[in-house]
Amino acid sequence: MQTAKSRYGVGASVLRKEDDRHLRGRGEFVADIRLPGTQHVVFLRSPHAHARIRAVTLPPGAMGRVFTAAHLPHVQPIRIVTQAPGAKSPLWHPLASDKVRYVGEAIAACVAPSRAAAEDLAASVAVEYDVLDAVVDAPSQMRGGALVHETWGDNLFSDRTLEAGDIAAALRAAEIVVTREYRMHRQSGAPMEGRGVLAYRDHRLDEVVVYASTQTPHTLRVAIGECLGRELHRIRVVAPDVGGGFGPKARLYPEEIILAALASQLDYPVRWIEDRNEHLLTAAHTRDQHHRVTAYADRRGKILGVEAEIIVDAGAYGLWPQGPYQEANMAARCLPGPYTFANYRARYVTVATNKAPLGPYRGVGRPGACFAIERTIDEVARAAGRDPAEVRIENMIPREAMPYTSAAGMRYDSGDYRASVTLCGELLDVAAIRARQRRGEADGRLIGVGFASFTEQTAHGAAEFASRGAQIIPGFESCTARILPDGSLVLHVGIQSHGQGLETALSQVASEELGITPAHISVRHGDTESTAFGFGTFASRSMVMSGGAVARASRALRAKIECIGAHLLQCDANDVRCADGIVTGPQGRSVTIGEIAKIAHLRMHELPPGVEPLLDATATYEPSVSTGVFSYATHGAVVAVDPETGAVELLDFAVAEDCGTMVNPMLVEGQIRGGVAQGIGTALCEEIAYDRAGQPLAASFLDYHMPAAFELPAIRIGHLHNPATATEYGMKGMGEGGAVAPPAAIANAVRDALAALGAEVNETPITAPRVLAAIRKAQTRT
Repeated sequence: MQTAKSRYGVGASVLRKEDDRHLRGRGEFVADIRLPGTQHVVFLRSPHAHARIRAVTLPPGAMGRVFTAAHLPHVQPIRIVTQAPGAKSPLWHPLASDKVRYVGEAIAACVAPSRAAAEDLAASVAVEYDVLDAVVDAPSQMRGGALVHETWGDNLFSDRTLEAGDIAAALRAAEIVVTREYRMHRQSGAPMEGRGVLAYRDHRLDEVVVYASTQTPHTLRVAIGECLGRELHRIRVVAPDVGGGFGPKARLYPEEIILAALASQLDYPVRWIEDRNEHLLTAAHTRDQHHRVTAYADRRGKILGVEAEIIVDAGAYGLWPQGPYQEANMAARCLPGPYTFANYRARYVTVATNKAPLGPYRGVGRPGACFAIERTIDEVARAAGRDPAEVRIENMIPREAMPYTSAAGMRYDSGDYRASVTLCGELLDVAAIRARQRRGEADGRLIGVGFASFTEQTAHGAAEFASRGAQIIPGFESCTARILPDGSLVLHVGIQSHGQGLETALSQVASEELGITPAHISVRHGDTESTAFGFGTFASRSMVMSGGAVARASRALRAKIECIGAHLLQCDANDVRCADGIVTGPQGRSVTIGEIAKIAHLRMHELPPGVEPLLDATATYEPSVSTGVFSYATHGAVVAVDPETGAVELLDFAVAEDCGTMVNPMLVEGQIRGGVAQGIGTALCEEIAYDRAGQPLAASFLDYHMPAAFELPAIRIGHLHNPATATEYGMKGMGEGGAVAPPAAIANAVRDALAALGAEVNETPITAPRVLAAIRKAQTRT
């Protein structure tokens, strides 16, 4: 007989609770919220990448409808505070007043009854500029010339070095030396729903209410309070349904501050809904990494040491709260991946340019690092005359060596990395692919197969963020679990679900502990007024952190339920068991949680002596190892490359992954497939290029190509199971991993396809012109 625990608890593929409202068109996003008298806001934005503002002239009658920095003097600039040695961070004024530093930077907020009228109003504001030279090439301009921030003397946010072992000894012992330069271009997070803010003044409660499409409502409230000098009890932030986040919505933006500021002084609601052009120009960009990697190996391809220089183009400003430093930091520390080499030196540099600020996006630094090390591993194998998969396996940390600390100081807790390569090869059937290569294609296209492996740091807590010198330390998550008088359960959590299925998965954790079916459980999130404080959803942390808090709060409730149940059954608390929503005692006597809840709320005189009414429990959770627990995977790609046109077709893709105990395997596989689709976009088509004047060349989906369903193959998924030792149930986070390895796996497959031509493409996206350029370059060498 199936129990509620086995049907709905940890490990069950429960259908998503959220899907019913979304499939019926009943979701509620910021743009769906209608308040009487709402006025629309459009931002006047800079058309220049770098310019001084000489004057801003408002049209007649625009006072009270157009707001510049001078009209909002109480608004404070965004400040990034970091304790990282040598790091610089400029103040960022939400509305520029003296200088603009990227195309799209906001100068004024224009308010009108409709979006169209607000756009017309913005077009009537005149701005005089003195245009300056733009900084657009991070490697060549990081030391000086034109300056993004004049007082710095250079364009460096930070310049740091990480070193372990003896890299000189690795060089001396090397029989193979491979050096490559890699480039991962800038792109957009491009969620289905762009950013949006609706704000108004609630006079009855004397608070400003801000509806925002954000991943982090509680910390957004903190930031708004700091920038407006307003106490937090007078600010409420609500994140309703959020149509995708992926990292860019986990940061503070000027628009959120300005809408809250306008609402605090205007007597009507104001709203701003980002259009796609604004998103591509001004929402956090991502990737934009330059890598130069040298690997030292013996004649068999055993890696003895690695040297790397990593340059990250972070744009003009740092995004609150973590600033611009994470991308380079994560790239340097994750580059050693699942490998055993002990000698490592990485210089990692974060550069300011006249581009939109860089922010987190699924993977944060790891896709570039994975691209660099995995391409290098393949080239080492080719130099050794061996199969790249075999060399990859031989260099990997063996399972019996766990826990293992990498050359970059990452503590890997558990896993069988070698088995993931083997499983991925089996999913793709490498022998059949090699046979197909030998036969050749009738259309002349070249077939290639490639692999890429990585480790994914997840659910990192206080120790990790403190080591980065962070201003905000997201070291825990919280849950208030409340059983109502009828026995149903409400979980108030600090995370924010934006498509992951967290309402379902957190219900499953509570069902595991209490035996209440998910149909009788509600998850409340996103509203700072009614939920326990938390840091939100990012960094592959929500199920480990928030799931751990739900487990703890549910156990606290279970203990009280069993105490009351034992009293009602007239037996000792040690003799009862709570399961399937029932407390059962000796001789099969039982009482339901609903009956116990009624007594705890409505008939307190029947409670045991000393037991207080209500069934509420609040708990926080951080894993016992707060530097993170590590998922891992190997991705494999099969491609067909047309040597005449340079076109690349992705024929097959496989993922062999291990995220420990899966709370809901169906949700895990959905997350993997979504991440892989985004990784394929990085690999093959997504790019925001800039010209020499700092003008972005992708301003709409006509210029910015995202992969569509017809361009994606079926994604094969295989699972390994090595539970974490420091988390509830052995869970590991896995939300970002799908996006990490596709660029490297696809690039290695393209390299394999072009091996006979001697061509390699070390730049993403791998477009047809870049493939043709690589073939021509190889032909010139021969």
